[in-house]
Amino acid sequence: MKSSLVRIRHARSKNDFPFLSLEEGEYVELAITRSKAGLIIIWAIVIIAIVLLGIAGATVIGSVSRSNNLTQETMKYFWLLLGMLFTFLMLLGLGLSKVYVDNKLFVTNKRIFHYNVQSLFTKSLNIIELSRIEDVSFKQKNIIDHIFSFGTIRMSTVGDETTYTFPYVDTPTDEIELIAHLIQQVKKK
Repeated sequence: MKSSLVRIRHARSKNDFPFLSLEEGEYVELAITRSKAGLIIIWAIVIIAIVLLGIAGATVIGSVSRSNNLTQETMKYFWLLLGMLFTFLMLLGLGLSKVYVDNKLFVTNKRIFHYNVQSLFTKSLNIIELSRIEDVSFKQKNIIDHIFSFGTIRMSTVGDETTYTFPYVDTPTDEIELIAHLIQQVKKK
């Protein structure tokens, strides 16, 4: 590739991805995020849990109010408990969504930056040289993966035989083709 084009792509990548520590002449080829379908699944589960909580609350209030054993003070505590559980479920959904969205994979012409977020407090960054990647593949392991057309990208490195995975990627076959092509280009040099 012409050096002027490399400089332009490098400058654009530095501007678009300022948090990446790109080397001279390095530019982002591919930015991979997780599928939006995963967020739908997270929030569907949260909404189902909230609906079940509401049904359970209504059932308890209905059965206790028929027996007239419920005082005004007890009702306040019950509503407070339901409110706390509702708040907990919403915060859980927000936290899971943040963790899910913050996982990213950036493929440059020289390296891969793998931002791996496992919880709100557990994060890591793996920087993998393309020349060290021995194998790149993907797999779809269950019915959900096939329904929503997402899968897990797997990359194995030479030497220490570490395997890096990036789950819930839309159309992972397209991404691994480009990654495999970039690996071949780097190894030819």
